[in-house]
Amino acid sequence: MTDPAEQIPSQYLRGDLASPERTLIDILRATAAEHPEAAALDDGDAVMTYSDLLAEIDETAEWLGSKGIGAGDRVGVRMPSGSRELYVAILSILAAGAAYVPVDADDPDERAEMVFGEAGIAAWFGADGLHLTPGHVAAEPAREPTPDDDAWIIFTSGSTGKPKGVAVTHRSAAAFVDAESRLFLADHPDGPLGPEDRVLAGLSVAFDASCEEMWIAWAHGSCLVPAPRSLVRSGMDLGPWLISRSITAVSTVPTLAGLWPAEALDSVRLLIVGGEACPAELVERLSTPEREVWNTYGPTEATVVACAAELKPGEPVTIGVSLDGWDLVVVDGDEKPVAVGEVGELVIGGVGLARYLDPEKDAEKYAPMPSIGWDRAYRTGDHVRLEPEGLHFVGRVDDQVKIGGRRIELGEVEAHLAALPGVTQASVQVRQTAGGQDILVGYVGAGGDAANVDAKASLERLRAEMPAAMVPRLHVMDELPVRTSGKVDKAGLPWPLPNDGAGEADDAELAGMNPIESWLSGIWEEVLAVPAPGPAADFFALGGTSLAAATVVARMRERAPQVAVRDLYDHPRLGRLAEELESRGLSLDDGSSEGTADAEPKRVVKPVPRSTRHAQSLAMVPLQTIRAAKWMTWLAVLNAIAHGLGSQFALPVPWWLAVVLAVLFITPLGTLPLTALATRVLMRGVTPGDHPRGGKVHMKLWAAERLADASGARGVGGAPWMLWYARALGAKVGKGVSLHTLPPVTGFIEFGDYSAVEPETDISGYWVDGDVVHVGHITIGAEARIGARCTLMPGTVIGEAAHVEAGSCVTGVKKVKAGARWSGSPARKVGRPKRRFPVEVPPRRAHWLPIYGLSALILALVPVSALATAAAIIGFGASSATTWPGAIGLAFAWTAPAAIAAFAVYALLTLILVRLLSIGLKPGVHPVRSRVGWQAWATERLMDAARTDLFPLYASQLTPWWLRALGAKVGRDAEISTVVVLPKFTDIREGSFLADDTMVGGYELGGGWMLLEETRIGRRSFLGNSGIAGPGRKLGKNSLVAVLSSTPKKAKAGSNWWGSPPERLRRVTVKVDGGEDRTYSPGFGVKAARGAVETLRLLAPVTSLALAVLVLLAMQGTALGVASFIGDGSGRELPSVLLGLVAAWFIGSPVLLIAGMLAMLITVAMKWICVGTHKKGEHALWSRFVWLDELQDTFVETVAAPWYLVPVTGTGGMNRAMRWLGADIGHGTWLESYWLPETDLCRIGEGATVGRGCVVQTHLFQDRVMSLDTVELAPGATLGPHSVALPASRLGESTTIGPASLVMRGDVVPAGTRWQGNPIEPVKE
Repeated sequence: MTDPAEQIPSQYLRGDLASPERTLIDILRATAAEHPEAAALDDGDAVMTYSDLLAEIDETAEWLGSKGIGAGDRVGVRMPSGSRELYVAILSILAAGAAYVPVDADDPDERAEMVFGEAGIAAWFGADGLHLTPGHVAAEPAREPTPDDDAWIIFTSGSTGKPKGVAVTHRSAAAFVDAESRLFLADHPDGPLGPEDRVLAGLSVAFDASCEEMWIAWAHGSCLVPAPRSLVRSGMDLGPWLISRSITAVSTVPTLAGLWPAEALDSVRLLIVGGEACPAELVERLSTPEREVWNTYGPTEATVVACAAELKPGEPVTIGVSLDGWDLVVVDGDEKPVAVGEVGELVIGGVGLARYLDPEKDAEKYAPMPSIGWDRAYRTGDHVRLEPEGLHFVGRVDDQVKIGGRRIELGEVEAHLAALPGVTQASVQVRQTAGGQDILVGYVGAGGDAANVDAKASLERLRAEMPAAMVPRLHVMDELPVRTSGKVDKAGLPWPLPNDGAGEADDAELAGMNPIESWLSGIWEEVLAVPAPGPAADFFALGGTSLAAATVVARMRERAPQVAVRDLYDHPRLGRLAEELESRGLSLDDGSSEGTADAEPKRVVKPVPRSTRHAQSLAMVPLQTIRAAKWMTWLAVLNAIAHGLGSQFALPVPWWLAVVLAVLFITPLGTLPLTALATRVLMRGVTPGDHPRGGKVHMKLWAAERLADASGARGVGGAPWMLWYARALGAKVGKGVSLHTLPPVTGFIEFGDYSAVEPETDISGYWVDGDVVHVGHITIGAEARIGARCTLMPGTVIGEAAHVEAGSCVTGVKKVKAGARWSGSPARKVGRPKRRFPVEVPPRRAHWLPIYGLSALILALVPVSALATAAAIIGFGASSATTWPGAIGLAFAWTAPAAIAAFAVYALLTLILVRLLSIGLKPGVHPVRSRVGWQAWATERLMDAARTDLFPLYASQLTPWWLRALGAKVGRDAEISTVVVLPKFTDIREGSFLADDTMVGGYELGGGWMLLEETRIGRRSFLGNSGIAGPGRKLGKNSLVAVLSSTPKKAKAGSNWWGSPPERLRRVTVKVDGGEDRTYSPGFGVKAARGAVETLRLLAPVTSLALAVLVLLAMQGTALGVASFIGDGSGRELPSVLLGLVAAWFIGSPVLLIAGMLAMLITVAMKWICVGTHKKGEHALWSRFVWLDELQDTFVETVAAPWYLVPVTGTGGMNRAMRWLGADIGHGTWLESYWLPETDLCRIGEGATVGRGCVVQTHLFQDRVMSLDTVELAPGATLGPHSVALPASRLGESTTIGPASLVMRGDVVPAGTRWQGNPIEPVKE
């Protein structure tokens, strides 16, 4: 039978490498002998050499013996930090053979009495000297310690309410010191620590990490330099002190290290952190080639440190491997060792094991572990993941918590609460404020009447009994809610705490506030869970976040409806915000509220009429028939090929007929003129103005859009076909126009000479606002430039040579004057256009027009080639069939491998073409009609198509590899979703995150010219949903660009941006259980599990191809049947073939409807199988929920969208589909977007509108944590085109959010109001 210990990696079993037995005093004497005149202690008043120190401690130890202190005794230490006397006292106690028992000088007297009493001390050192315990008699006289004697006894927080004393012997302590001596600075160019080094002593001696400070100095002949505690905690003030005292080594907790500026550690060559999780950001900031940074882990019960790891920038943060002399094992629930990559509880063995003073507790916590043959083992209660390079800390398994680096057992705090006068119940919980700060909250029940407990007196008592870190925020209730078992119902405890008005009565500043300030103070107090702030308080300094800001603004809008989130960002100080509100006319004295004095009657939005739904249902038949024409054409082509190959199931379709049909119904040569002609017929009678939603004009617009979808006219952006198409629709198009987006179906647009419109810009010229459709004309002047992803609303006029920057929305209220540069949503003038293009017009180069046109046809062959591969495989597989049913069966049997092969061919062709097109592609300004311009355009067309057609490949572990293969620079551990890039000019650094629908790089157009530059996304930076990083943009590391926002030209490291134009954003980091193991640094097992789930995404293209096979087989069966019935039995006459194809065409319409319904039902089933009901909560990126959610989303995009959702956009069928997926959709709702990611969290009321390109964004990824919450549109509310509503937001009844707007997280928009912008602001009428 295999020994379980053999499964444990050898680097974790180092118990046999412990140093020879000795004591701490042996270490000190050896150092003093080697470096007698080196400085040992410098407290700022005097410097003691090692010989001086040794002489003083020997003298003091002898004096202790004369006072009755003997070997084996315990002596308390409660002295102010930073003094020489403190360390002399500790060393003298050790030299006398006794153990020291430290208590922080700042802790309450009661704590000291309890610790000293439990330890049974013989005496204690205070600031005023030695205090003997009356009646004490030493068991033996003072003497040199032995390895088996206790060196110290440190008390930790206790789970029963009683702190636990942990005794550490000299053997364990010396082994710890020797083990660390082998680690630190072993390979440093200046060698290990020595007499020239000076070590900071800044930790409380009651914290066992202080032992590390002392002994890394005294084991190497270095000097220990105590610092005042207040200075250590101050951050910036410490820098000059460290420099002036020449500190070269520091041991601290990450929280304190995070307070210090990097320059404060300029002379430090060794930085040791431990006691709590170490953020990767700290390593990035403080690790240098000249400075080693070490992360240490170990409970007090295992002698300070059990394992350690050197931390380096760009590498995962681990707690390392065992120290020499320590054994570590990770076990499962049955105490069996786990495999590499798995998570379990960390158990410690070896020389470092200490013991509890309480024998029962010691027997329980250090019980044997027979499964690995250990007689004594300490179960840490910490979850870690076992990896070869080091252990990854995951979290606590019990209710012990760490706050500010201090370990706190909730049971100890609860015991103190339960002892308060009048308290009958007590429960302590860790709560998180809106600012992301963990705090302790103590809930106490008062026996049915809260008046029985004096909250103020109780807090004073708690502060006197416990250290400040353990005193909770107190909330008194009549009684605590309980479950049927009688235990406290923790879920029923209130949070945030109700506002009890604390601090108002005796705070002069609060008492002097005016009504608006008091009102704001109350809101901030409740939302941020802080004491009532005064006028000088800064919202963000109190821990305010973007979500908290939205919550505060929502509360403010109850009295001031026109307040925007931006107002709080612009005026973060409470007093200044109150002044701003007062200047707008807000007054709370008479109950008036801003903007309501002359309020108009609330708008009533009518639902979409049922008659409109009936008309749409009837219209679906001809629209599907148009779709079926393309399918009939492909059927004819396949039959022509199959007949040529001798298939018995093929119609003898002549090649000339197949070619004619392909030209008419597949290529732009036929589809665009036919679509334009039909659209012009539909648009008769449509005029600019306001029209009823669901009325005649609106239905014409809807039908024209669906016609463009059905005919395939949307797929040739940027080709010369698009200019011809625009003219055919009625648009006025000047010479040299660069049109890289779709023209409006209305034809109500004019393009001036050499004007340019970049990709994904909306120039539709209409939008739905409640129950009204606004339609208008758009004018774009000569040489004007419209950036990518802009929105031009009806009535927009862009003057000559004007520039509208990417991501902007022009409302049409004001003309964009000639030569002006506008930016933002809503767009505003920001200056003159930047001279990024030559003034002169580029050479005409007419020969490039046919090249672009031919290229569009060639690019269209990429998906055709993939489908041809699938057809060939299915045809080959079915060729052996002798009967029609047999052929059908074989066709479906070969569908799965055919789909996978088609997917691979599509990816391979895209890869080859992009790499070929990248040859000679260079940055700079080039004519659009040039080789480089053509290469960039063709590459972008391929990349845009790939993110849709190869959707399963995106937002996966393969995406970075895919982009690298295409030529992009992508760092490891990058997470990339559906991004459009020009690979040659894309640099995405390590650990960055690009969310859905992002645009990186691309090109800019102007005056017939094209600009290409490299775009860089910095390390661990975040580009939010629909975010844009244009050509030449550089986003520094650890930076953020929020949802629907643009990246500035240069964004420094650590900067955060939101809106359009981008503005600086304050940001708070989100943490999740498991630390970076579930966000940035997963183990192999987790990666493999995610890979397995992502592989299942291939089921989506397989399903889609199976539906295509079903449609073609149904149409082929119909064609064969009709041709055989009409012909002479052979079915080979041309008339019978034509009639067979016509029959297939008309049967195609209902077959496509049936296939669409099947696609929707399959998608619904996958949704409920994968994730069930979406619920509010948080999930780390590397978690099963996120992977399965992406899997079901793949079916939405790859199966449901092309087969059902796109054809039924804006109809009752769309509403029903969303309901099947779990969304709450009211009657008469107008949905032009299916982007409702977590449908169960979407609530869209009766008559509401969700415009084209909108995202009802029920989730956000921040710091790789997926946060889910509801989004609600009340009845009659409108979310305008290309807008995004973030989680926890709510649009009030009949509220309108204009196009290209961002509704912030948690934002509550009042009923009957109009808003627009990124982020939204009130629309000024």
